[in-house]
Amino acid sequence: MQNIVPMTRPALELRPGQHLTLTPQLQQSIRLLQLSSLELEAEISQVLADNPLLERDEDTSAQAENADPQREASVESDDAPDTELRIDEMPGSGGVYPDDDSETPQQARDDTLREHLIAQLALTRAAPRDLALVSLLIDELDDNGYLGSPLDEILSWLPAELEVDEDELRAALTLLQSFDPPGIGARDMAECLLLQLRHPDPVRLPEAVNPAVLACAREICARHLALLATGNPARLREALSTDDATLRGAHALILRLEPRPGRAWTVPAADYAIPDVIVRKGRHGWQAVLNSAVVPRLQINGLYAQMLGNQRESSHAGLQSQLQQARWMIRNVEQRFDTILRVSQAIVVHQDAFFSQGPSAMRPLILKDIASELGLHESTISRATTQKYMLTPFGTLELKRFFGTGLATESGDSASATAVQAHIRQMVAEENRAKPLSDSQIMERLADRGIVIARRTVAKYREALRIAPAAVRKAQASAR
Repeated sequence: MQNIVPMTRPALELRPGQHLTLTPQLQQSIRLLQLSSLELEAEISQVLADNPLLERDEDTSAQAENADPQREASVESDDAPDTELRIDEMPGSGGVYPDDDSETPQQARDDTLREHLIAQLALTRAAPRDLALVSLLIDELDDNGYLGSPLDEILSWLPAELEVDEDELRAALTLLQSFDPPGIGARDMAECLLLQLRHPDPVRLPEAVNPAVLACAREICARHLALLATGNPARLREALSTDDATLRGAHALILRLEPRPGRAWTVPAADYAIPDVIVRKGRHGWQAVLNSAVVPRLQINGLYAQMLGNQRESSHAGLQSQLQQARWMIRNVEQRFDTILRVSQAIVVHQDAFFSQGPSAMRPLILKDIASELGLHESTISRATTQKYMLTPFGTLELKRFFGTGLATESGDSASATAVQAHIRQMVAEENRAKPLSDSQIMERLADRGIVIARRTVAKYREALRIAPAAVRKAQASAR
């Protein structure tokens, strides 16, 4: 008997549910918000090249008349003369001890270090083979003028059929080390300093006129640089078997030497941060305004828009799509800057004391605080503060710098990590350089100010500020 299997019939069933769909417009809005000002400008330039419906609004006079006051670089005219911020008057955020680089050139020389050395090489009477080896070594110099690779490693790169041995390569290095600037081609700092002391210029290095001082300086550079860095003159004097006057002269001679002979040709370009927001004080307190220099002015091309308005949509479907994309771009760019401005103003309100008193008055603040206040998601706040900069009376700071966890104080209040770091920086700047403060002493002084933290936390913040330990600071002070 055969079993009959009943067949199932298809049926329709409705099931309610919810899901989030990121439209192209929303995706673009999120992407634009997380871009920096430079990245946004590159993005807009690309869109302008691809979409003929979008163009820049070059009518600056009309913009000045119809612009939103919140977007202008000035606040209220009554307060402008008294509260105008000048960039050249803003205090910098340099290190604790300013570097004394008065002799360092402000810009790189016209010729490169390689060109400078090749020009000297051309004046020698070396054989073509030696010229080629010296040129090879010149190409291996780093920005400081040091030889970047060991001689045996450079030798291994050369073809075996050239039959170059290490003595021949060492002779080429000796020729290179005779060039200007003194110390060029050294393999470490000790050799660099010794090269400069080989034939010292008495005009530039007057201490070298004394043979005892010159011999002592050579001995220190050859064998006792690490001991010199400890800042213990008694141990160094004992190791050298010399007197105080000779040691002081040798120390002064070494300080005149250049540990980076190539840096005069390789001055790095400065990094600049363009502020998206400027904070100024008006009659109603501190206020954030957009930097009009970074706000792009976009508009729809009037000729194309008029042409599309006189035609049926189906006849120019491609242009209609580009018109919609142009409108999205304009709307999303405006929304990006509106979000940045709202977030910035909320930060200004929370950190009002900072703008009046400085970093030591920074209050604890987290992304969730701003997100709940503005009705936005924390991820939106994160995007709006990453690579976005604010011009303040204390320099240009990334918006992320205004956020930080709180540390409990004896008064029951809390202080931000940024404020604690500011206190540490101030203490170190005002310390006696001959007797620098240890981490434990800084901890005790912070406790006197009502900020109780562990010594290891002090060390962590000190390292974040790139401040050397007390022993190293003492050695640096004694070396000055």
